[in-house]
Amino acid sequence: MTLEEDLTRLFRLDGRVALVTGASSGLGRRFARVLAASGAQVVAAARRADRLQTLAEESGVVAVRCDVTDADDVERLVATTVDRLGRIDVLVNNAGITVTVPAEDEPLETFRSVMDLNVTALFHVTQAVGRHMLAQGSGSVINLASSAGLVATAPLKQASYTASKGAVVSLTRELAVQWARRGVRVNSLAPGFFPTEMTEGMLDDERSMAWVRSNAPIPRFGEEHELDGALLFLASDASSYCTGQTIVVDGGWTAR
Repeated sequence: MTLEEDLTRLFRLDGRVALVTGASSGLGRRFARVLAASGAQVVAAARRADRLQTLAEESGVVAVRCDVTDADDVERLVATTVDRLGRIDVLVNNAGITVTVPAEDEPLETFRSVMDLNVTALFHVTQAVGRHMLAQGSGSVINLASSAGLVATAPLKQASYTASKGAVVSLTRELAVQWARRGVRVNSLAPGFFPTEMTEGMLDDERSMAWVRSNAPIPRFGEEHELDGALLFLASDASSYCTGQTIVVDGGWTAR
């Protein structure tokens, strides 16, 4: 095989199975489409079955309704994926939520609900999928962290969100080291400001957008396609010697 052929195939996922959580909208929907376009068989999971069905019709992915905070749902999701497609090679832990409220006013139940979805559920999905990856001796886990897991978001007030994403970064390192010698890689993808349901309020508010333009080295929101390369790098053999890392795509926000 020539160098040109090697490079062409480097980011391909032909013959592999990918599972994406939180795939009914936003970045998760894009991730499912990109992985499918790169040759993977994709299982797209989320709570909103109607949106998943639309994605399945458009992109040929397998839609499975799942609430990742429900332990039984998670076990069914993993079993369904393995039963239907035989294996899981790539896991993208994308499901997540945020709230914006001053720390002194945030109810404990709200803090717990953010941590439950963004950290505990992420760990459970990774644990369940990880058992299959460890048994087959290979796999790539991609956790959705955030630039908010690396630096404070103030004047945005997101104590629970920043705490949860910081935990994702640390959990990524721990799992990567535990599983590295058993063939399973674990990395994080940390976007900065991108258009999602969680940032709709900012997009519709000129003061917020002016704040981003004034403070971001690249003075704008990212566009969804600007995560494609990092996603495929982490999912494919292009990152075969990369584990325990957090790839930040934030327009330079954390470099300030």
